[in-house]
Amino acid sequence: MGAHAGTPNIVLVHGAFVDGSSWRAVRDLLAADGFHVAVVQNPTLSLAGDAAATRLIVDAQDGPVVLVGHSYGGAVITEAGNHDKVTALVYIAAFVPDVDESVEMLGGHPGVPGSPIVAAPGGFFFQDRGRFHHSFGADLPADDAAFLADSQVPWSVEAMTGQVTTTAWRVKPSWYLIATDDRMIPPAAQLAMAQRAGAVTVEVAASHAVYLSQPGAVAALVRRAAA
Repeated sequence: MGAHAGTPNIVLVHGAFVDGSSWRAVRDLLAADGFHVAVVQNPTLSLAGDAAATRLIVDAQDGPVVLVGHSYGGAVITEAGNHDKVTALVYIAAFVPDVDESVEMLGGHPGVPGSPIVAAPGGFFFQDRGRFHHSFGADLPADDAAFLADSQVPWSVEAMTGQVTTTAWRVKPSWYLIATDDRMIPPAAQLAMAQRAGAVTVEVAASHAVYLSQPGAVAALVRRAAA
């Protein structure tokens, strides 16, 4: 557990197209506060597989867990968050599906007008490299956005279309950070999902990559959930 007795563990769950290393700044801020922080490396091959990967990391913690998800990671923590150790859920510009809903059904698919998501062979998706900076993280330095675009993790159609079978936010307290300049998930959609989940909400003027561009704001909300 954390450096202080009774301090919850924090488990961070990334979304599509990136890997767990993108949580580094948030992890460092929370670790400096005395939290034990673990980062899930989602395979992003299926929602069920990513939920199983998350449960493995939650299992490894020796006390209560605050489970944090960004973007597609919100679907993952919704599915995995009924774990007995999870005491709170934190959604960061994330999808919040209900039972029998998928990220695709909530608008996270290439058919949405203006979507930067493009299909690749084998049932996978990427983001168009030339549009990545504008769409995913317009408030990131250009070099950082270019690196993320060049290091994308393939996102499977099975992850996009996988439907949630259990809804952790119905039984666990939730927090939600709305990124008001998000070009991936419209802020109005974020607000609607947060309200449906009964989440405590905060708004931050940031892109979809708010956890990279404003890690302090993200860490602050996680601290509130952990309190």
